Amino acid sequence: MGVQEVKIASNQKELNNFTRCLLKDIQALEKMLEDDWFEKSPIRIGAEQEICLVDEHGKPAPMSMEILEALNHPSFTTELSRFNIEANLSPVTFTGNCFTQIQNELDSLMETIIKTAHDLDTRVILTGILPTIRKFDLELENLTPIDRYYALLQAIERLRGKVYELKIEGLDELNLKHDSALIEACNTSFQVHLQVTPDEFVDKYNIAQAISAPVLAVSSNSPMLFGKRLWNETRIALFQQSVDTRITNEHLRYTSPRVTFGNGWVRNSILDLYKEDIVRFKVLLTTNIEEDVLEAVNNKKTPSLRALSIHNSTVYRWNRPCYGISPNGQPHLRIENRILPSGPTTVDEIANAAFWVGLINGFPEAYPDVTKVLEFDDVKTNFIKTARNGLGSKHHWVHGKTVNDVELIQKELLPIAKIGLQKAKVDENDINKYLEIIEERTETGMNGSRWMLKSYSKLLKESTKEEATTAIVAGMAFNQKTKKPVHEWKLASIQDIADWHPTSLLVEEFMTTDIFTVSKDEIPEFSADMMDWRRIRYLPIENEQGELIGLITSRQLLRYFSTMYKNEKMDYKTIKDLMIQNPITIAPEATIIEAIDVMNSSQIGCLPVVNNKKLVGIITESNFLSITSSLLKRLAAKKKKNARREEKEMKEAQENASKAAVNTEKDK
Repeated sequence: MGVQEVKIASNQKELNNFTRCLLKDIQALEKMLEDDWFEKSPIRIGAEQEICLVDEHGKPAPMSMEILEALNHPSFTTELSRFNIEANLSPVTFTGNCFTQIQNELDSLMETIIKTAHDLDTRVILTGILPTIRKFDLELENLTPIDRYYALLQAIERLRGKVYELKIEGLDELNLKHDSALIEACNTSFQVHLQVTPDEFVDKYNIAQAISAPVLAVSSNSPMLFGKRLWNETRIALFQQSVDTRITNEHLRYTSPRVTFGNGWVRNSILDLYKEDIVRFKVLLTTNIEEDVLEAVNNKKTPSLRALSIHNSTVYRWNRPCYGISPNGQPHLRIENRILPSGPTTVDEIANAAFWVGLINGFPEAYPDVTKVLEFDDVKTNFIKTARNGLGSKHHWVHGKTVNDVELIQKELLPIAKIGLQKAKVDENDINKYLEIIEERTETGMNGSRWMLKSYSKLLKESTKEEATTAIVAGMAFNQKTKKPVHEWKLASIQDIADWHPTSLLVEEFMTTDIFTVSKDEIPEFSADMMDWRRIRYLPIENEQGELIGLITSRQLLRYFSTMYKNEKMDYKTIKDLMIQNPITIAPEATIIEAIDVMNSSQIGCLPVVNNKKLVGIITESNFLSITSSLLKRLAAKKKKNARREEKEMKEAQENASKAAVNTEKDK
């Protein structure tokens, strides 16, 4: 949406006026295409870098407004949430050392924001989804305080209501309800723009669609959300569900999601996409438009097409068509790649961009018309399957072949990308540097997602889940400073966390969520066996709505069975006769210190975690034992490290003293 002033239509008249402007924009665009207005040379590429801001503990830091004020730099701007910032890179001509130019500017901008953020006790991370992000971070107080963001969220809520449900299955499973579309702010991307001529738009857009899956496979970098291992590129599922304005219907009527891969090949021009989006998707946002675009076109003046631009910004195609105006005043067309995640490093991002741009430019040499050798449904299936499963997926490829994406990238796509870059006269140094990174990633099988998943599995053997995600973020921060591509990184380790402070933990970060419960009508014998089998001492009692109504402890059951043993005539009871009714609970957003205080003051060993009467987790002594164990191990390691350092310093001091003594003796 850029810096445009947008709002929700306050009445039908405003909506109708905007719709008229939208239709006029389409007419103006048709006229400009017919009369060959569009810039054909030079061809440019550009990019937008989305950045995560974190605090000293690796958690989201809502500091964007303060950092932007301190930066006072035209390349940086706001994002939807206060813990993200966007950097806009200058367009460069697609030739020569263009990718080195982009990386140099990006590295310079990153150094600038890293320094400014550091002065405000904030760190900068490049990742598709921050592993340490919490549901608590997605409250409306973290929405960037700019009118257009409020308007966007309100518009989405008008269409779908205020309850957002996420259901994403991977190695773990996420079932979550949230009250705001701000959940979209979990995603950060590296968006690449390629300028195309009107004559080539259809072919190159279809190629962009065809290569989406293999490009995503090698570049994925967001496998986790809320501590759960989901899709290899969870951004894809999360974005679609977070801004899905469709309403569930009992009939099998097809409606397209607002985040979409598309429904078929483009056949005629960019107008096919714009017209489809206008027909399928209701206007979300409007603005006051005074320009008469048809009059401007008749007067040979390039129009801004503001209505079309605003509507296009609220339809989220993974390959988005774009209209723009070049510095010379001529209009141009672009394809915006929204598939690529942010990170892991700037050199990884530029390698992804070079691979994508090279493929689009080189593909016609191998396949002049991709629509004749590939089925669109296969291309779309490849994309979703790759987002789920990552590198190593099977792809439906040309002429009905099925091929592993690693083999496809190494044997066919890398040579095509190289031809495409050579065709644009890109420097050989750039071609070799960036395509070798893609080649080595496929050979090692190590991209950002694989690095995170392997690190997480390793860390869970020696730490808590919260500590593991914190270590991953710390490992990212360390490795990003080295500027090495991700396939050269060592896996994250506990030692990557300089100082771990569990006192800052929220209940939702360390509570147990894999909970076993019983109903009030169960027999005590079943509860006792469940506790024995699962080695637990507390069982929450839920009603049919999932609301917490009681708690049963192993001590209560022991008393019951002891009494039964002594009194054979005693009537059998059910759990409702024994349970603690209305047990003491705590909210998920409470702190660990508050939880300890409640348990100490109430002298209880178990604290159910409840949100809106629903049981969402449980805290017991074992949770604190795990945290204490990790903390003690870290303190011991730190003490040992300090002792080694002191020993080394002592040894160096002794050696220096010996050398000084020898020199003194020589002087005599």
